[in-house]
Amino acid sequence: MSIDTATGKEAPADVSSARVKEIFSAIAKKYERFNAVSSFGAYKAWLAGMMRQAPIGPDADVLDIAGGTGDVTFSVARAKRPAHIQCTDLVNEMLDVARMHYADGKAEGVPVDFEVVDAQDIPYADASYDAVTMAYGIRNMPERDRALAEMFRVLKPGGSLVCLEFSTPPNRVWRALYGFYLKHLIPFWGGLITGDREGFVYLAHSIKAFPDQQGLAAMMEKAGFKDVTWKNYTGGIAAVHVARKPAR
Repeated sequence: MSIDTATGKEAPADVSSARVKEIFSAIAKKYERFNAVSSFGAYKAWLAGMMRQAPIGPDADVLDIAGGTGDVTFSVARAKRPAHIQCTDLVNEMLDVARMHYADGKAEGVPVDFEVVDAQDIPYADASYDAVTMAYGIRNMPERDRALAEMFRVLKPGGSLVCLEFSTPPNRVWRALYGFYLKHLIPFWGGLITGDREGFVYLAHSIKAFPDQQGLAAMMEKAGFKDVTWKNYTGGIAAVHVARKPAR
């Protein structure tokens, strides 16, 4: 089923895909600053947690989905030193920022290639990657089941999907405070930093409409993944899911 990622309701896929391209192409050069300010720096701890959980070895070929400006790609490069990383994103302007970082040496010698890719139609061969990483990506995809099935397909047997995504705080009070933050402060910071307040109204809506930790785990299992686990960060504002493709 294709959905409107801002509401979670059924809608043509091109509604959300066009919106995502428009928003992120416009804010690409200011996206990293927004992440740092709006999360009060917590995103660094989330990335560090993602790296601790990621089962990626030194011989791995890694596919980074929704790689954006390269935060996950360069974190994997520094923490895991894999053989190669394929950094992909739907929006070329985001990848342009990642390419500049790569030219500045942020991958610390790990080979990285960049390509515009729609994760709902991955142009790579079956069983070609040891690990797939993704941060803040699946929430923006209108055909999520199809995207997860594609990630499953390109993983080698025994490979893992490691996904960092905004989620749902289990504590009711913390959840209410987070709801206020999403509704009022995310658009405020987005407008102040990038000049695109409406783009961040969408971001807040997409987070609220996204399934909780158990819901995302169920989607992964539906795609064929096994041993799906997750760990909450900042009280469940974000969660890192790890899912394994069966060895055979």
